[in-house]
Amino acid sequence: MTATTDGGSGPVRAGSAPAGARTATAGAGPGAPVRKTPAAPPSDPRAAAARAAERAVRHLLDRQDEGGWWKGDLETNVTMDAEDLLLRQFLGIRDERTTQASARHVRGLQREDGTWASFHGGPGDLSTTVEAYVALRLAGDRPDDPHMLRAALWIRGQGGIAASRVFTRIWLALFGWWRWEDLPELPPELIFLPTWFPLNIYDFGCWARQTIVPLSIVSAKRPVRPAPFALEELHSDPDEPCPPRRMAPATSWDGLFQRADRLLHHYHRVAPRMLRRAAMRSAARWIVERQENDGCWGGIQPPAVYSLIALHLLGYDLDHPVLREGLASLDRFAVWREQDGLPVRMVEACQSPVWDTCLATIALGDAGVPPDHPALVRAADFMLGEQIVRPGDWAVRRPELGPGGWAFEFHNDNYPDIDDTAEVILALRRVSHPDPARIEAAAERGARWTLGMQSRNGAWAAFDADNTSPFPNRLPFCDFGEVVDPPSADVTAHVVEMLAHEGKADHPRVRRGLRWLLAEQEPSGAWFGRWGVNYVYGTGAVVPALTAAGLPPAHPAVRRAVAWLESVQNEDGGWGEDLRSYRERSWIGRGESTASQTAWALLALLAAGEHDGAAVRRGVGWLAASQHPDGSWDEPQFTGTGFPWDFSINYHLYRQVFPLTALGRYLHGGPSTGPAGPREGA
Repeated sequence: MTATTDGGSGPVRAGSAPAGARTATAGAGPGAPVRKTPAAPPSDPRAAAARAAERAVRHLLDRQDEGGWWKGDLETNVTMDAEDLLLRQFLGIRDERTTQASARHVRGLQREDGTWASFHGGPGDLSTTVEAYVALRLAGDRPDDPHMLRAALWIRGQGGIAASRVFTRIWLALFGWWRWEDLPELPPELIFLPTWFPLNIYDFGCWARQTIVPLSIVSAKRPVRPAPFALEELHSDPDEPCPPRRMAPATSWDGLFQRADRLLHHYHRVAPRMLRRAAMRSAARWIVERQENDGCWGGIQPPAVYSLIALHLLGYDLDHPVLREGLASLDRFAVWREQDGLPVRMVEACQSPVWDTCLATIALGDAGVPPDHPALVRAADFMLGEQIVRPGDWAVRRPELGPGGWAFEFHNDNYPDIDDTAEVILALRRVSHPDPARIEAAAERGARWTLGMQSRNGAWAAFDADNTSPFPNRLPFCDFGEVVDPPSADVTAHVVEMLAHEGKADHPRVRRGLRWLLAEQEPSGAWFGRWGVNYVYGTGAVVPALTAAGLPPAHPAVRRAVAWLESVQNEDGGWGEDLRSYRERSWIGRGESTASQTAWALLALLAAGEHDGAAVRRGVGWLAASQHPDGSWDEPQFTGTGFPWDFSINYHLYRQVFPLTALGRYLHGGPSTGPAGPREGA
């Protein structure tokens, strides 16, 4: 599949905004503009909501694939496009059509100051800008072109290539633009560490694990392919392009790991050849065993890219079935469109059909679409076919647990997602399927797997249980994003909500999860959002879970959440939160109103019994007023996260499914208490 359904009114790029919209400016501080036009609730909010919901239902139904699934574009940043071109350059398969189409996408997202950001409206990001610059050089852009001069000037002002993150410098080292000796060491012998030993590969989150294993081969091989051009213009000091690293005090954790890295560099020079060859063979076997049926690894682009490079370095030629299918899978991550009559190509980091389909099913069901509607039955058939019935890496820590989860992507049997599993079960329960026993069996199996994936602290993470080692994030190699998978409030909330609706509100594990959620509430009344931006997302997930598990709307935790949401509502009636809230507390709950974030706030308020409250009426009014005639909403803002702050996502279907869910629950009510009824406490 080389094109995907956008889920909005058409492709929306990270650098564009709807006509007339105001967005937070790059690098702006707490005074960044937020829509301030006061908006009174509509005179008849129910009528406005009904019209908006009807249009949104039609829009969403029209976008369902014949296979029963929905999938919106998953937009991240231009490092995906740059690294795709660098991979093709390294393997000798880069073609001019792909290069120019990718360059048009990259070029179109450059800002006036010469930079590229990692999210819409965000500040310039050094590593993103370096990789985008190199991609455009591959496409033939000249270093003395005005847009390239601006980029290079900004890069040098930020410290040049030397200040970029490790993964960017790895890409540059592949072509001799950076020295391998000046990168942190990652020995392939890691593959031999037992699971009880610190820093074994299963101490890393699944996305990091899948990347680190192939990179350990690349690090050992240290390949250099001839560079097609030089990059002196990107060094702040061309006479010393690789300045010495400053060492932290030896008594600190950072200092300890820096000195350990020095020892590993020495080990690289003296490593026993037989041991190293055996380690690389074991790592290669680990990689090949985890290739999915569609040729990809883990359903995400970065591990696939590094796995292809690692295996190629070990002698796998491009016609080998593993590499051939792997490269074909990457082609399916490309979204092609036309702009001014020319092809433009955007590379997705991942694809989200299971996640989008379960959320769309919930939205349509809550909006009043009959549970036996053919579209919902087709969606249920697709989801039933995607249940994973074999063990994956999660079984390393849960060897006695039977499988039964769902993944995020079309093919990712090794890494089912606890979050997806919870939402799929909630979606399946909204469908009147002609074979109800299939729904029952799948939901029961999925719930049992989910219960078994609870971590020791009573909460749930995304992919693994008890993946909380403090050491991986300390490694000099790991300077980008999260490399472990600790429990989060949003995932735990979705699990608690699902299990409550499965009649397990009184289960001891659910009560432990509920107590954990209550303990995690911020003094403000909000909850942190790990996989969505940010406190609006976390709070929008937790409050429906609390009431589903039986807490009454009058519970103090619910009331504090309501008060916080009311306090951060924008004057236009919507809600928004900028990604900078992950770094700057002054941004918490602040940002231009978006369709998805407004819906998340409404879902919490409705679950808290605020159906007739002024905040709800104003929020519903904003959704109705901001909707396009075709039933869609615009949302250039990034409201999803891969890693908080470091890797942000614009899920193009979020702007459709969450507003419809909120409107549906406003109009028809919705699941707010579990089968066991309300309780006063956890």
